[in-house]
Amino acid sequence: MNYVNYDEIIEKYPRDERFILAMMQDIQKEYKFIPKEALEKISEYLDVQMTRLYGMATFYKALSLKPKGKNIIKVCAGTACHVRGSALILKEIEKQLSIKSGQTTEDGKFSIEIVNCLGACALAPVIVINDKYYGKVKPADVKEIIDLYRGENNE
Repeated sequence: MNYVNYDEIIEKYPRDERFILAMMQDIQKEYKFIPKEALEKISEYLDVQMTRLYGMATFYKALSLKPKGKNIIKVCAGTACHVRGSALILKEIEKQLSIKSGQTTEDGKFSIEIVNCLGACALAPVIVINDKYYGKVKPADVKEIIDLYRGENNE
């Protein structure tokens, strides 16, 4: 993967530690994870210790230090989704992609995450792929949904 100059993202912010999280979020939005080199740039820019940055990056579940797939599948494990079978949906997604939650496919196209709530309880069980919500999902729907993203030219 070819990374742009991290300075473009970081220097949008004042040299103030209160912007660390925002910087990390912007970098992750751009690259789907936070590369070590980006943390080093933030450390230099703000004159903060790398250990502090690693602490923040590992504390927030929404942040990742590992590359994620082009398409991130979030499976809701909230109460409504759980009661309506989200575990079966997760199992089918894992079967279709041959990976487990927290992993990324070898081709880099998909990652699976379990989230506590997606805020769409009326549509339970819900999955989100990138920013698109799929509600009232049944295990039989999973292959068709994933195939929509397999067929895209995501290179």
